[in-house]
Amino acid sequence: MSSRERILGRVRRALADVTADERPYEEAVPRDYLREHGDRTTEQTVELLAENLADYRAIVHRATEAELPSLIARLLADRKAGSVLVPPGAAADWLAETGATRVADRANSTPDDLDRVDSVVTGCAVAIAETGTIVLDGSPDQGRRRISLVPDHHICVVRVPDQVVSSVPQALERLDPARPSTWISGPSATSDIELDRVEGVHGPRTLEVILLS
Repeated sequence: MSSRERILGRVRRALADVTADERPYEEAVPRDYLREHGDRTTEQTVELLAENLADYRAIVHRATEAELPSLIARLLADRKAGSVLVPPGAAADWLAETGATRVADRANSTPDDLDRVDSVVTGCAVAIAETGTIVLDGSPDQGRRRISLVPDHHICVVRVPDQVVSSVPQALERLDPARPSTWISGPSATSDIELDRVEGVHGPRTLEVILLS
């Protein structure tokens, strides 16, 4: 008896008690999950995002298009950032008012190169209100995945309400599964067995989110 025959025999024995009218598992299990928890207006969804971002120790700011360059300049100045990395697809005026040296998102940049960058400014693909999560998918205004993981300070611009959804299922509908995604819920952090929290272990120690109206 060949290996193939042995395997098929085991499958037949395992299915011996399955009746002819039994439906497949994927059809028998109901999939009527909630798409979101609660009935919120757009404004309430944005407020929930801001609340959950802050709960994860992200620093939340609000700005209009006109205010954005000066806000980014102030945040970089507060950090005494001498260099800032911005993806090539970011709006040209984001850094219009800062004196920090602009660093390009290069394919040949090493981890040491990125570690010497003081701050990074990116856009996002989508933001999830119920979980306080920012999702990056490597689009031109977000750059390579690693640029949001190595520098110690990350400023992320979220356009509201266009890029804000209530739930994870709604976010997944907007994401291309073929693109690499980075899900960020607050600054990088971990805790040891005694629950001592340490930030900046595997990503930025400081996450600042600008809700751009």
